[in-house]
Amino acid sequence: MIRVLLVDDQPLIRSGFRALLEVEDDIEVVAEASDGRDGLALARRHRPDIALIDIQMPVVDGIEATRRIAADPELAGVHVVILTNYGLDEYVFNALRAGAAGFLVKDIEPEDFLHAIRVAARGDALLAPSITRKLIDRYVTQPPRADPGVALRELTNREREAVALVAQGLSNDEIAGRMVISPTTAKTHVNRAMTKLRARDRAQLVVLAYQSGLMSS
Repeated sequence: MIRVLLVDDQPLIRSGFRALLEVEDDIEVVAEASDGRDGLALARRHRPDIALIDIQMPVVDGIEATRRIAADPELAGVHVVILTNYGLDEYVFNALRAGAAGFLVKDIEPEDFLHAIRVAARGDALLAPSITRKLIDRYVTQPPRADPGVALRELTNREREAVALVAQGLSNDEIAGRMVISPTTAKTHVNRAMTKLRARDRAQLVVLAYQSGLMSS
C-alpha cells in the first residue's frame, strides 16, 4: 500500500487529489495539511511513502518543508513530490535542490497523476528526459560544491553505466532492459551509486553525472 500525505493550502486541490487517490486499491491518503509546518508534523507522525507538497504555502513553504524532510534521517523513506501551477521554474529548481524527488503540475491528467505517484513510490524520480535536459542545462553552469569526479571513481563499471542511464531519464526497469539484468539488480546498482556519491535521490544523481563529466553536457 502506497501511503500519501497531502500538503496544500487550497482545500479544493486537496479534496480533488484525495478523491483520485482513494479509489485506487494500492494507495491510501494518511493525512492532509494546509501548510508546511503542519505537513512536517504529520510526516513525522505517519511516515508516508509520498509527501505531495504545494510549493507556495503560508507559514512554511514547500521548499523549506522539503529541505527539512530531506535533512531528517527518520524521514529518509519519504519521497517528496512538489505540486506547482507553473511547471519548471525557479521555485521548482530550488525544491529539487532541497531534496524533492520530482514535481507535478496541478493540471496534470488524472491517469498521469496516478502513474506518477506509483513511479515516485518505487524510488524513481519524476524527471522525464525533457525535464532532465532543462535541469542539467541549469545546473551544469554552476560549479559543483565538491569534485564529483573523485567520488565517481569509487563506482564500479556497472554502477557507472547505471548512473549514465539514470542521467538519460531511464527508470530502473528501462535500465534493466538496457543492461540485460534484472530490475532488482538495476535498482541495486543505482542505490549503491547514490550511497557512494552521497546523492539523496535520482535528481541529484543526474546532476553529479553531468558535473563529473560522465555525461556530455
